[in-house]
Amino acid sequence: MTIQIGDQLPEVTLRIMTPAGDQPVATSELFTGFKVAMFAVPGAFTPSCSGIHLPGFMARHEKLKAAGIERVLCLAVNDIFVMNAWGEIHEVEDRILMVADGNADFTRAVGLDVDASGSGMGIRSRRYAMIVDNGEVQWLGVDKPRQVEESSADAVLRALGANGGS
Repeated sequence: MTIQIGDQLPEVTLRIMTPAGDQPVATSELFTGFKVAMFAVPGAFTPSCSGIHLPGFMARHEKLKAAGIERVLCLAVNDIFVMNAWGEIHEVEDRILMVADGNADFTRAVGLDVDASGSGMGIRSRRYAMIVDNGEVQWLGVDKPRQVEESSADAVLRALGANGGS
């Protein structure tokens, strides 16, 4: 079952890259005490993810902060080294925390996994975004395949009551 508004996020271990290297991090560490905008993509370096989704959150980062978002996370079912390289190429720096869900543990736990084996990609995440306040889902936007609309940075800004325009 897909996670719903009002639900608490499941406790899962994910991976992030720090100055000390690859580190495990619990969802509670990422979300407790923060208002977070998280967006999930089917895969790093894929066309829509690299050309639309991640750049949209980069371009709207300051608006997200002004609307009360304290952290912006990007999650994919990729390993942390791929996520780190993808972040470096897009120069996300400290604006967006690149989070690896390499085994799809979080993705499965929130019910937003998809079997992309037919495309040679295995289990992946659906494209979505959520606003999470202190670990509780406040808003969730899930896209149809091959779209970046409901999970865009502009959709998150609209959900926050901010101007999501260009």
